Amino acid sequence: MTETPPKATTASAFAPLRGRVFAVLWAATIIGNVGSFMRDVASAWLVTDLSGAPAAVALVQAAATLPIFLLAIPAGVLSDILDRRKFLIAIQILLGFVSLSLMLLSTAGLLSVSSLVGLTFLGGIGAALMAPTWQAIVPELVEKPDLKSAVALNSLGINIARAIGPALGGLILATLGAGFTYGADVLSYVVVIAALVWWRRAPHADDALSERFTGAFIAGLRYARASRELHVVLLRAAVFFACASAVWALLPLVARNLLGGGAGFYGILLGAVGAGAIIGALLLPRLRAWLDADGLLLLAGIVTATVMVTLALAPPKWMAVTILLLLGAAWIVALTTLNGVAQSILPNWVRGRALAVYLTVFNGAMTAGSLGWGTVAEAAGLQGTLVIAAGGLLVAAVVMHRVKLPPGEADLAPSNHWPEPLVAAAVAHDRGPVLILIEYRVKATDRDAFVAAIHGLAAARRRDGAHDWGITEDTADPEKLVEWFVVSSWAEHLRQHKRVSKADAELQQQVSCFHVGDAPPVVRHFLDLRPTPA
Repeated sequence: MTETPPKATTASAFAPLRGRVFAVLWAATIIGNVGSFMRDVASAWLVTDLSGAPAAVALVQAAATLPIFLLAIPAGVLSDILDRRKFLIAIQILLGFVSLSLMLLSTAGLLSVSSLVGLTFLGGIGAALMAPTWQAIVPELVEKPDLKSAVALNSLGINIARAIGPALGGLILATLGAGFTYGADVLSYVVVIAALVWWRRAPHADDALSERFTGAFIAGLRYARASRELHVVLLRAAVFFACASAVWALLPLVARNLLGGGAGFYGILLGAVGAGAIIGALLLPRLRAWLDADGLLLLAGIVTATVMVTLALAPPKWMAVTILLLLGAAWIVALTTLNGVAQSILPNWVRGRALAVYLTVFNGAMTAGSLGWGTVAEAAGLQGTLVIAAGGLLVAAVVMHRVKLPPGEADLAPSNHWPEPLVAAAVAHDRGPVLILIEYRVKATDRDAFVAAIHGLAAARRRDGAHDWGITEDTADPEKLVEWFVVSSWAEHLRQHKRVSKADAELQQQVSCFHVGDAPPVVRHFLDLRPTPA
């Protein structure tokens, strides 16, 4: 039996939880993330026992994030072309195997830095495959009016797990040992798998235009390359997280060496970050009433830099816990702001792949930052590195504040206003490339305004499928202007018909207003004609 998402009846932030499927998967995800944070606490602390070198500690952090940097985009493609439910179940099994291996090795006393890094890397592969898929299923679970609330609830769930998992993991680690900590994570995957097996995802009808891996991969990269709005989000994310990653890479050593704490205290510190994130998530609506997205990101940078400097001064333990509440609040403000902007500028057809590009940049910045700050700490020490990173983050936050984030207010739902192309006979989907010509008649007095307007369509054409675009004039008739663009295949052009958004349709309408004559602009399609091989 398949359950459809409930109709939205309220704008409440908790409205999505009225849907049984969303509520069950949301709760299961929290349990799974609690287990993951417990595992991460155990791994981060064990490496300080196996090797106290800052580079080794940072290497574990890098091993967790590097696979996401390398695989997020292919994972985003897979999330768009595979059955997402079955894909997620397979990933949970992989992650359960990783934690089971860590449990057995640690119990037998055979865990080494190399095996810990290797299994952490394998767990990072699972996380890389899972992240874009979890985000992509959210629109299937709730009605569109509740989508933003559902995304916010997912962020809240992660931070609930962040508040509980590290503290619980540190407690189990200190009292029962690493084997029990990893074992608890294994049980959490059983819960998540059971929830996914229970979910009966609505079957999707086969589509003759369904994308294959290579084509979908290329389409995702093409969209990311052509979207200037996405470029701004990626730049802001890369700069912020590269600087802020220092506190995450070095926090185990800060807890042990600067603050004189044990495994339990380290878990409390991470729990404070999670609790601060929950507080930040609850305060975020009020902050948004005072600050726009750029102001929120600036505030997050200033607070994070202040926390790093304070930690460098080796404060009392109670003060360290307090300021990490501020770190958690700042972190969730930055994450939610950037993720929210990214979600708002992406159409559904490429959401998984484009979000995977965002995750690639995020985790690439975290990975490079972790390795870089670990190396700096070898030379400058923990305190000096934290001060240097804080200074860099503060300067970057002020400078990047001038690079404004996009508002994300455009309607990106498919317009479906393009008529089907005229054909004399059926065209094979793999025929191509395809040249599309759109002929306008524009008065000489309107030419400059028309050219300026139609250049706004260039990025839209490229995002939706074109790999080349231009505007030309007829030498014999200067009022005849022809827009042209090239698409790789007939199937890709038919997909392009489905991808044009309502915002792009409005832009095209503005361009068409310059066209004179009773008939609309003439559209022609030309297929590449190559000799048949002998």
